[in-house]
Amino acid sequence: MMYSMTGYGKGEASRDSLTVNVEIKAVNHRYADITVKLPRSCMAYENETRKQVSQVLKRGKIDVFVNYDLDAASQTVPVLNQQLAEAYHQLFLTMQRDMGIAGTVSLEYIASQRDVVQLRETEVDESLLGECLQQAVVVALENHLAMRRAEGEETRKDMVERLAVAEALLVQLEGRAPQVPAEWQERLSERLARLQKNLEWDPQRVAQEIAVYADRCDISEEIVRFRSHLVQFRALFNDAEPVGRRMDFIVQEMNREVNTMGSKSNDIELTQCVVALKAELEKIREQVQNVE
Repeated sequence: MMYSMTGYGKGEASRDSLTVNVEIKAVNHRYADITVKLPRSCMAYENETRKQVSQVLKRGKIDVFVNYDLDAASQTVPVLNQQLAEAYHQLFLTMQRDMGIAGTVSLEYIASQRDVVQLRETEVDESLLGECLQQAVVVALENHLAMRRAEGEETRKDMVERLAVAEALLVQLEGRAPQVPAEWQERLSERLARLQKNLEWDPQRVAQEIAVYADRCDISEEIVRFRSHLVQFRALFNDAEPVGRRMDFIVQEMNREVNTMGSKSNDIELTQCVVALKAELEKIREQVQNVE
């Protein structure tokens, strides 16, 4: 199965009053470059999260975004400022005694004083946060891989079609190449025949020149190697490991063979086939850049 390097996946995990959300985005990159962005309270899980992602995603510029929420009722809790409450109580009793005021100091009155009862944010249970984060990352990775897999399949289909076109052009090259030396020999013989009355020429030397020309134009080895690269490239479609780098290397080797064919070509039909073949390889190379 072939995977693209671009994708997006979102995961969520909830337990008790806590909900953790994870988003994973990726674009093309030569290596695996993973950035994890967490709230300050989750920083202890940065390395663990990066390792969890790297075990699944092998290439790409990968950004992981983590957020969490608490239920509204659990976000804050009232806390008694015991020392301040006692100070208020003692103050009111002193005022009663010193000023001769009758009555009692009620709980409601003390509680109504500023900062006696305060609201504080609830501290998140670290173990619970870690469990939910790990679960949310798993879900996000599954969804992310699903998108990579879908894009990778579309890329594979496009490559299969372009490889078929490239192979058809190779067949044309293979059929045309042997005809070029023979046609050149025929044209040379015609020219020599027209000049025969005024020019003496050595048939053996002509035969040697024809042999040299035929050898210089021979692209049979390049065709054999190119076809071998096609077989290797197609085999990678069924490889379980990431294949992007290997595909890129094989395309470079294909280009090298085609460039050699072009340098040996002294025929317009062969040149046209070489140009068309290079165009297809460039389109395949562009697609390879998206493959993990």
